[in-house]
Order: sequence, then structure tokens, then C-alpha cells
Amino acid sequence: MKLLCVSNGHGEDAIALRILQQLLRHPNAPQVAALPIVGEGQAYQAQGIPIIGTVKKMPSGGFIYMDGRQLARDLQGGLLQLLLEQFKTVRNWAKQGGVVLAVGDIVPLLLANLSGANYAFVGTAQSEYYLRNESGWLPRQSRFDDWLKKWFGSVYYPWERWLMSHPRCKAVFPRDPLTTKTLQQWLIPAFDMGNPMMDDLEPSIPKPIFYPELEKLEKDRLLTITLLPGSRTPEAYQNWQKILQAVSGIIEAFGRRQVLFLAAIAPTLNLDFLRQSLVSQGFVAQSTDTASRWKIPDGEALVFTQDKATVILTQHAYNDCLHRGDIAIAMAGTATEQFIGLGKPAIAIPGNGPQFTKAFAEAQSRLLGPSLILVEQPHQVANIIQTLLRDPDRLQQIAENGIRRMGKPGAACRIADYLIQKLAHG
Repeated sequence: MKLLCVSNGHGEDAIALRILQQLLRHPNAPQVAALPIVGEGQAYQAQGIPIIGTVKKMPSGGFIYMDGRQLARDLQGGLLQLLLEQFKTVRNWAKQGGVVLAVGDIVPLLLANLSGANYAFVGTAQSEYYLRNESGWLPRQSRFDDWLKKWFGSVYYPWERWLMSHPRCKAVFPRDPLTTKTLQQWLIPAFDMGNPMMDDLEPSIPKPIFYPELEKLEKDRLLTITLLPGSRTPEAYQNWQKILQAVSGIIEAFGRRQVLFLAAIAPTLNLDFLRQSLVSQGFVAQSTDTASRWKIPDGEALVFTQDKATVILTQHAYNDCLHRGDIAIAMAGTATEQFIGLGKPAIAIPGNGPQFTKAFAEAQSRLLGPSLILVEQPHQVANIIQTLLRDPDRLQQIAENGIRRMGKPGAACRIADYLIQKLAHG
């Protein structure tokens, strides 16, 4: 079997890569290639997955759906010509007898359908949770788009459902059970295999997170807060400034308690700017080997202290930052969802975009439900944390909600096994 993976975004590339890696480990491993619609597919290149066709980095970074101005910039940057070239690529792939795996939203799904080949779809971008939960429709859809989808009965429009119910579409893998159950109503071959976003997140040192019900014990325990500023420049630097305002408020509110802040910094970001921001707010740099005291497996991590608070900047201990954190201050996409999928609460502060805007944060809060708490200003974060720590019942609800919405690990392996079964044999 020859399989071409078509994906449209940095997060989608990462999800697709997990599935491709599982396919390549299979005894009947197919020949695989990738066609990233957004960006240049660096995630694929880093793992040796061949890229075919024309690729190009667009001005929007893939966030045209959040802002019409971003679409205009992409059109000026040659978006239509790029899509035409990519359409030719998938058509040629189909003529050579290949199959297509679309990962993302309607764009790769449409290209898969137009290719003329058999295809499967991993729907990473949409979830019924945007519109409803297990109890019914949410009351807070304010956009016309949300109202229209509700009228059509699903977060997926009828034309998207048609593409998923096409005879050449052999399997659809939605991101959660609620979406799977909804799509099955239209006889779509939808299967609940879980969400690959929760794969490969094992920490270097397993550490169970729990919240003692006795407030006295809770007050004495180290409070660990994960900081997630996002990965895109220059937006992540602007997000970092807001996060630091929240950090200052937390240090003031928890003055007598030891607090550890674990900042999961993307490798694409420059640590110098983040370091200077900390120093300007009164943090004192410590020796580079101090991180080992906190069992952070990153010899290059930067450590800063202020009063009883410690901040660790790490670009190589992402999984540990997720698992060690009790709560996150999050201004990110995928990272926020992964943290919540581990059963923990995150607090979001809307930024200036292009990704993490107020509209994005509001949509993300609908997707993640009670696990994601939105605040308007950074100074509100400390009070939210104090409220959460006094409410073990709410924390238990958040834990169950996050795991239910994001699923259990192992989805990429389950999807790969099914693809071998269905696509290899038509």
C-alpha cells in the first residue's frame, strides 16, 4: 500500500506524524509520504518522512478561519496557486494506485476526495463539544456560523458529511466519542479510536497528581503551575508578558507557600527574551544545574527565583511540565488540550493573536468545557487558583471531564491498525 498523508497545520502535522510512525512499525508497513498544506512540514522532515509536491509557508500560519484579514494575506501570498499545485499532486498519487489519509479539516478532506483515491479522514479541527455536551445544546453560540451548524444538526456541515459518507471514504476518526456518535447518525463510517494528541506524553519520572481533601495538607504541599505561552512568534512573546503578570499575582497571593512554575517553551522561541522579562520583574537567575533539584530532565533549563517562588524555563522537558503541573496558565492550542486531557484544569487569558484571540479562547472553552477557565485579565488568575484548590469536588469533575473529552493514549496505534485493514484491502 502507498499512503499519502495530507494535513493542514502544525498541530495536524504532529498528529499525522504519530499515525505514520505507527504505520511504519506495522508488519505490513505501507510506503508513506506527506503533503503539508500549511507550512513546510518540518515535523515530517525531522522524522524522515518524504514530502511530495509543492509546500509553502503562508502568512496566516494556518489561522485564516479566525480572521478574514488572514485569508486576504494568504491569497496575496499565492494560496490559490498553491492549492492548485497540491491538487495536481494528490491526483498523480491516486493515478499511481495510492490511497490518501486526510488530517485536519475540510481542506485536506476535499483534496482527498478530489484525488479519486480511496481515503480516510482524521477530524482534528471539529468537535460536537463546540455546540453541545452530553446534556444538550450549549446556550452560548453567538456567531452565525455556530447557529447555522446547530440548525444543520452537527458541527460538520452537510457538504462535509457528504465527503465523509462518500463510498471511497473508508473510515473517519473523529476526536471524541460525542462527535463519533453524531456522525454515525448519517451512516458515516465513523470510529471512536481516541485522540492521537494524547499519545507520546509519558513523563521521564511518573508522578501522580492528586488533591488532598484536607485543606491543611493542601496548604503545605508544593504548588506546581505549568506555563504554556504558545509556540508562534511573535505572539508567544506577547503571551509571555501576560502570563508573567499572572505569575506576579500568584506570588503575592501565595506569599507563604512554595510555588514552582514550569514554563514549557517551544524550541522555536528565543529564551533570551523570556529570561530578560523575568529579570526585569525581579527574578534572580540561578545556576543551570538547579533544575536537577526539581527533577526536570533538561540540563539546559534556566532557573529563576523570587521569594519562595521558582520559575524553570525548559525547551526539552515538555511532557514533564504537563504531568508535574497541578494547574496551567495556558495561551496555547494543542498544549492546552493535552494538559486538560491529563485531567487537570487550565486558566486561559485571551491574547492579541493571530491564534490565541478572545474568539479562539471562547471556542476552546466550549471544546474543553469546565476544564478550561477563561479570565479577562492576568490579575484574576490567582483568585481562580485559590478557589479551585478549596473545591476538591470541582477538581474531580474537571479530571473526569478532561479525560472524557480528550480520550486515552494509544489512538495513533489503533488508527494505524484500522487503516492497514481497511485501506490496504479496499
